[in-house]
Amino acid sequence: MREALFLRQNQARWQQYETKPTASPDELAARFVALTDDLAYAQTFYPESPTTAYLNALTGKLHQALYKNKPEARGRFGQFWARELPLVVSRHHAVLGWALAFFALCTALGALSAAYDDTFVRSVLGDNYVNQTLENIHKGDPMAIYKGDDETSMFLQITYNNIKVALLTFASGITLGLGTGYLLFTNGLMLGAFQYFFYQQHVLAASVLTIWIHGTLEISSIVLAGGAGFVMARGLLFPGTYGRGESFRFAAREGGKLALGLVPIFMLAGFLESFVTRHTEMPMAASVAIIGGSAAFILWYFGWYPWRLRQQGATLPGPARY
Repeated sequence: MREALFLRQNQARWQQYETKPTASPDELAARFVALTDDLAYAQTFYPESPTTAYLNALTGKLHQALYKNKPEARGRFGQFWARELPLVVSRHHAVLGWALAFFALCTALGALSAAYDDTFVRSVLGDNYVNQTLENIHKGDPMAIYKGDDETSMFLQITYNNIKVALLTFASGITLGLGTGYLLFTNGLMLGAFQYFFYQQHVLAASVLTIWIHGTLEISSIVLAGGAGFVMARGLLFPGTYGRGESFRFAAREGGKLALGLVPIFMLAGFLESFVTRHTEMPMAASVAIIGGSAAFILWYFGWYPWRLRQQGATLPGPARY
């Protein structure tokens, strides 16, 4: 059906829903069901159309009217992790993919800079860290730097710092994404220089098997926080058919959910870094199992699972272009 015909057949009914609210719960539910059917059709055949955006907004209003007096369901916390957060992720897979590509490019640039400039690693990581690590390498324990502090104080300090960096990376999206991009750039440069340094000292394998025990979750979460910042910037820069303020508020809310959803992952990464990474003598199979399990979780929860929910038709209220 052409979009013009679809409009002619349904526009009067939609305008009635918008201009003549009903107090009847049954009528409100019937309108909501009819609108969700119309929205599903429009999303299928006119995904980028203003008609689809209009229907999505109207459906959201009816959804709020329908459920505003409904008691909060039990298990709301569980529903956030099982459904709401993955659906937010699925709505922004493209933006998150761009954040990952940009971070990977910055990491490669950091490694390349370290390869061509002997002073780059020290300028990025600091003389104290480099000197101490070189000393540890000469002693035969290149990762000994993770054994120094008390586990509990190390956990609290690392977790606090990582969460602060992640929230700052997200919040910097308000600078039209420039601040977020800068933070991803600097973190990528550091990671690239860091790994090239160990490669240069012929202990790359030992560093990977140790550092990525916690780094798999930590680095992935920083990239996702950067993606959340770009989501907010996108809402501000490209409001589409919505007012810039409305688009920005929605995008900030979506990005905020994603950023806050990373907090438990940072806590787990901090636990691994403080209590597990220090055991550099652990069998290689144990390191590979932890790293592989962490990578599998990230790919499943932020990749396949949100995509699967979307394929099954699960949606959240919000602008259709998201």
